[in-house]
Amino acid sequence: MSEEIVTIIDLADSVVDARPRREVKKRGFTYRVTYILVFNSSGQILVQKRTDTKDWCPGRFDLAAGGIIQFDESYELSARRELKEELGIEPRLTSHFNLFYDDLVAPIKNRNWGRVFSCVHQGPFKLQADEVASVEFMSVSDALSLNIETVTPDTRQVLIAYHF
Repeated sequence: MSEEIVTIIDLADSVVDARPRREVKKRGFTYRVTYILVFNSSGQILVQKRTDTKDWCPGRFDLAAGGIIQFDESYELSARRELKEELGIEPRLTSHFNLFYDDLVAPIKNRNWGRVFSCVHQGPFKLQADEVASVEFMSVSDALSLNIETVTPDTRQVLIAYHF
C-alpha cells in the first residue's frame, strides 16, 4: 500500500502543495482535517479510546471521529470516509464551522484547519481495529470533565467550540 498523500494548505486554507503524511506531520506543514461529533438520540456524545499504536496521542480519548484529508478530497467526502473506516457507519452529516488548531510543540506536529460536522447514530459500530480500541456514549459535560491529559487536545477544543 502506498503512503497517504496529504494536501498542504496555507494559513488561509488555500491549497499550496501535497506531500506524504509522514513528512507533513514531521515538518509541521498545515493540512486539512475533519471532525465529526457523533451523538445518540439522547444527546450523549460518542467517545473513542484511541489504540496505543496511534502516532499522536496514543491511548487517549477522542471526542470526535475524523482525520486528515487526503489529496484532492473534500471535507465532506473525507468525513464520510472517516466515519465508514473508523466506526462502520454512514449517517446523514450536518456541517457546522471550520476551526484552526495549532500545536507545533509536540514531537508530532499538528497545525490544521478542520471542518466540524455532527451526526446522530445509535450504533452498532464496527470499530477500525488499528485506530479505535473502544467507544462509549457519555454526556457532553462528562466528556469535557475527563482529565485533560487523557483527551486529544484538538477534539476537546472542537467540542468546546461546538457546545459553547
